Amino acid sequence: MGASSDPTQDGSDEQQKRSEIYTYEAPWHIYAMNWSVRRDKKYRLAIASLLEQYPNRVEIVQLDDSNGEIRSDPNLSFEHPYPPTKTIFIPDKECQKPDLLATSSDFLRVWRISDDHRVELKSLLNGNKNSDFCGPLTSFDWNEAEPKRIGTSSIDTTCTIWDIEREIVDTQLIAHDKEVYDIAWGGVGVFASVSADGSVRVFDLRDKEHSTIIYESSEPDTPLVRLGWNKQDPRYMATIITDSAKVVVLDIRYPTLPVVELQRHQASVNAIAWAPHSSCHICTAGDDFQALIWDLSSMGQPVEGGLDPILAYTAGAEIEQLQWSSSQPDWVAIAFSTKLQILRV
Repeated sequence: MGASSDPTQDGSDEQQKRSEIYTYEAPWHIYAMNWSVRRDKKYRLAIASLLEQYPNRVEIVQLDDSNGEIRSDPNLSFEHPYPPTKTIFIPDKECQKPDLLATSSDFLRVWRISDDHRVELKSLLNGNKNSDFCGPLTSFDWNEAEPKRIGTSSIDTTCTIWDIEREIVDTQLIAHDKEVYDIAWGGVGVFASVSADGSVRVFDLRDKEHSTIIYESSEPDTPLVRLGWNKQDPRYMATIITDSAKVVVLDIRYPTLPVVELQRHQASVNAIAWAPHSSCHICTAGDDFQALIWDLSSMGQPVEGGLDPILAYTAGAEIEQLQWSSSQPDWVAIAFSTKLQILRV
């Protein structure tokens, strides 16, 4: 499937300016999606299908800078059991490690992309030792500070920390009273999770018996479905409530009280991404077809009528997925319906 940049009138200016938007049309509805981090693989992303059947697909696509087309390499397209709930490339900017891609569905899988353009399954990791059956994985996060560690979240109320080099469970703990929907690392041994029990909890692997509740949703039984931890300023995290149009931003030094609530979406918010290069910018996207970028530098002071976004982009359908490129921070990727778009911000 091909893709194109949006044409403009003046071709010569266009060459200098480049397109601000590139679109790729997949042969199926896209759900999971992630930017590659490696310096030698610019504009490369993984996308995965959302098909209501056992066989699903993962594709690795890349923008060809010379002609503005996002292309899929048939050799880097592979079948996947069930729709992946998330996919992440190894956080390895300097290309020191093998080129790996992880996916979560029934199990955590780690795939190796070889130099001769093939994808092979490197590891299949099942955290449920007592059974071949498993609580499906809702999400996972790859630890940037220590890339041998991946943390997964499951509907069976647990979070599992894997050592993917040794292919063993480092830690498994009951994290919440109900399903855990998302997990995010905040440092080498610190992670947070959100759950159907409506809480954000922070865990420190040095003290596994205890967790700190950072926030609980005000109405009982309102699940928190996504969590974003600000990598540039780890005091801040953001979460979204199921079927809610607002984003709750938290300061972990002041638990229970949101530091700001972002309330300009007109329908449910599905995805959040902190800027990888700025401590005070966040992007949010949702069912109102909108991707909004916010400047939170004034978040301590009350703003009359609430905060407004500084940038808005309207897509062609409900935006289900959003990723901000850490190696090329002026690019954000969104997925809606069968389309992947990368936007220059």
